[in-house]
Amino acid sequence: MAVPMVWRVFEVHAKQYSRVWRASVSSSFLNPILFLLAMGVGLGSLVDTSEGSATLGVAYLAFLAPGLLAATTMQTAGGDSAWPVMAGIKWIKTYHAALASPVSVRDLVLGHLAWIVARLFLTAGAFAVVMVLFGASTISEALLAIPPAVLTGLAFGAAITAFTVRQKSEQRLTSLFRFGIVPLFLFSGTFFPIDQLPGFMQPVAIATPLWHGVELTRGAALGIATELPWFVHVGYLTVMAAVGTRMSITGFDKRLRQ
Repeated sequence: MAVPMVWRVFEVHAKQYSRVWRASVSSSFLNPILFLLAMGVGLGSLVDTSEGSATLGVAYLAFLAPGLLAATTMQTAGGDSAWPVMAGIKWIKTYHAALASPVSVRDLVLGHLAWIVARLFLTAGAFAVVMVLFGASTISEALLAIPPAVLTGLAFGAAITAFTVRQKSEQRLTSLFRFGIVPLFLFSGTFFPIDQLPGFMQPVAIATPLWHGVELTRGAALGIATELPWFVHVGYLTVMAAVGTRMSITGFDKRLRQ
């Protein structure tokens, strides 16, 4: 019975999304277009002509695009795992209502994460199309970049869900994005190699999950070796997703059965 109930939870999320998909799809294409135009083409024209620029021997646009893809899945998963989860617990209490049915806490969490994965594939797919249109990668390279980007988003989605379910107030969610997501976006290798950071900051960047996601996604898109063996990056993100999922289940169980 577990699998059908997980599917029912997924179906609810899909029906809710069907009401807003037009705006979501528009932003999925518009955001990467604006970023790649401003940073990849605009700033990239300066980076590519400057001496001593370090972008792995490729054009800055090709370097930037897969990093932005990984960062975009992080932000998408974070958004879907923060305020919507808080709303279901605190404001509109849809999770409490669901537990009055045959749906279990485990079904709620797995259905929620399954929907996040579906959203990430849609978002990453749209970003990959834009990458190809801008000439940042070939079709095959863009397709190869999607799975590691989705894994990156899932790791963040599970972890942020586990964090959100334990919060009494939404104020900490704002702090999470301000002091967590935004710094990761800026300093985890998305815009420049981390060896450009001060020496003391480089180990910190390597310890961050987004850096592992950027390395995997960029390696797949550019066909280059990652800084660490690929299975280290995959293992890091997989463990993060697994631990986050488990903590989400225990957090939901404690919060909803109080």
